[in-house]
Amino acid sequence: MQRLGHTPTEERCLTKTQHRINSKTHCDPRLTNSLLVPDRHPAMPLTWFPASRLLWVRVAAVLFTCTAFSVAAHGAVLPHGGMADWCIFCWAFSFACSLLVLLVEQCSLQPRIPVSWSNFPITVACYASLLCLSASIIFPVFFLKNHTAYGEVRDHRIASTVFSCLATVAYMVEVSLSKARPGEVAGYMATAPGLMKVCQTFVACVIFILVSDPVSYDHHAALKWCMAVYCICFILSMAVVVLCVGECTGCLPIPFSKFLSAYGLLAVIMYLTATILWPVFQFDEKYGRRGDSKKLIAVAVLTALNFLLYLADLAYSARLVFVSG
Repeated sequence: MQRLGHTPTEERCLTKTQHRINSKTHCDPRLTNSLLVPDRHPAMPLTWFPASRLLWVRVAAVLFTCTAFSVAAHGAVLPHGGMADWCIFCWAFSFACSLLVLLVEQCSLQPRIPVSWSNFPITVACYASLLCLSASIIFPVFFLKNHTAYGEVRDHRIASTVFSCLATVAYMVEVSLSKARPGEVAGYMATAPGLMKVCQTFVACVIFILVSDPVSYDHHAALKWCMAVYCICFILSMAVVVLCVGECTGCLPIPFSKFLSAYGLLAVIMYLTATILWPVFQFDEKYGRRGDSKKLIAVAVLTALNFLLYLADLAYSARLVFVSG
């Protein structure tokens, strides 16, 4: 016959055991009872995936750029060379760099990469947004507008344009999410002057393309000076970007902030002269021949745009020097 309940000796032992648990854990009786009574439904382990808005924006940018150049290369029937190769390069370069950033971030390989990770991803995103923006403008103008392509070829070109525009939006959102906020400690390339350096170098590259085919700066010394301005300022701006991404700003013989101010003042003066000289010696009939007027006007507008960028950059750099000094 089975015995029910506990004997007085067993009850005293159980009471002493419970008192010892209470004295060691110093917790309430409910927690003590949970220690004595096993849980019938143990909690299942949770799998955590580090998702964020920035991650999904980068994934979207990778997918959009991959689709853009894949569709264009597969069925758009593009000619070799010229603007077709430029658009394919823009999409492929943006895809490769974004995929690299995505893999390094997800595999936590930042310490193994010999670059400043506070500067590299946003620099890639800013360049990629400008590249995809240029491809989104150039591709429909050269391969859709007033073009005789029909059927699947035209559909492929329209699809590439749409995905290029989506990639541009994704990269702009990434730059907006990654840029430094007021009072936040961040890398130089995440600040307004750093982003302006990227824009300055990109605008200079577009100017190089416009003035080189055909050559439109070799028939007067003033135009050659303008070309020298574009080259010198491009090299210095790109050097600043490389120094920041490579964490080599400490190698300069002078403080980095003072170097930025001196270089910014020099660039503003040089671009001011180019902004004046280029339209005067290109559009005045007494100074010689005229080339493609659309390209010459575009160079004049981009020169003025870069002058404004360098002027704003100088204002930021001067404020940095005076505030820190």
